[in-house]
Amino acid sequence: MSTTDTSTRGDRLAALLKDKKLDALVVTNLHDIRWLTGFTGSNAVVIVGQDSDGEPIRRFVTDFRYITQAKEQVPDPWQRIDGGRDLGGAGLAAHLPHGVKRVGFDDAQLTVAAHRRLKNAVEIGQELVPAQGLVAGLRAVKDADELAAIRAAVELADAAFVEVILEGGVVGRTEKEVGLRLETRMRELGASGSSFDPIIAAGAAGALPHAMPRDEVIPAGVLLTVDWGCVLDGYCSDCTRTVATGTVDDEARGVYALVLDAQKQSLAAVRAGAEARGVDAVARGIIATGGHGDHFGHGLGHGVGLEVHEAPTLSPRGQGTLRAGEIVTVEPGIYVPGRLGVRIEDLAAVTEDGTDVYTSVSKDLIEVS
Repeated sequence: MSTTDTSTRGDRLAALLKDKKLDALVVTNLHDIRWLTGFTGSNAVVIVGQDSDGEPIRRFVTDFRYITQAKEQVPDPWQRIDGGRDLGGAGLAAHLPHGVKRVGFDDAQLTVAAHRRLKNAVEIGQELVPAQGLVAGLRAVKDADELAAIRAAVELADAAFVEVILEGGVVGRTEKEVGLRLETRMRELGASGSSFDPIIAAGAAGALPHAMPRDEVIPAGVLLTVDWGCVLDGYCSDCTRTVATGTVDDEARGVYALVLDAQKQSLAAVRAGAEARGVDAVARGIIATGGHGDHFGHGLGHGVGLEVHEAPTLSPRGQGTLRAGEIVTVEPGIYVPGRLGVRIEDLAAVTEDGTDVYTSVSKDLIEVS
């Protein structure tokens, strides 16, 4: 976990709440809670804001199982509270400061049932206000420690890929075998696990963007898509490379070249101030001009951090502009049903004048044995 002083993150959130005219925010997403406080357990709620006297509210509520852990992980000025196992409804409302009127909650995270229980338990005069994504928006811009943690996760995952795929060979092994070995090697190198189930897709299976590894032997003479990532110190990596298992035909090479061009040009468009949907449009236009517009159906990329999918989103529906310090994937793909698939993905930090690409594996079409 980053050694950043998490108390400053609570202050940043409190300032945002003031702008939104909220007295307090109830935070229930565990990734948001980890970012705010450093807590890595599985049951907690955080309340941030300002009471009626103008005093800061920094309440961290968990249960008996995590009190000792919270003392070690959650620093002052967070007030650490044993709230019992039930942190919803009346159990949560009891920890809202008296006199707080407008209480925000993340409506994308709180279930309808939990919201109903909380609404029935709050004081008369307290209003629950939907406030989706406030912490997620702050999390999107990484500090120096977070950037270093993500870079380390990428370096570990890259090393595992080189050993297992490029040096270890894949022909004659099943997709499941290769996926399991890749996951195992990342753990052996120090990862706590994979950031998602690896995709190992040979030949026509590569046309499935989220193909599951099969008990099928990987043959020679096809394209093989490998999408993998790890979690290291809580932070995720995400990368995709498509390799050739020996010599492949001109169609496969042509599709690969088109995706590579789209990937390089859209990656070059990433910089602070660039419109999220505009970056996506660069890759989409190149692929459409190359005759495969109908074969690129997903967004160009997404943010990565404590979660492998977080803000921002690079897609035709992407909102806003990119900010320095955000981490994004750039991963165009072409998927020809029944034939083949190609996806090439880098993980990069957004800078004022471009990107700092963390992924180190070559994007040339590599032939593996």
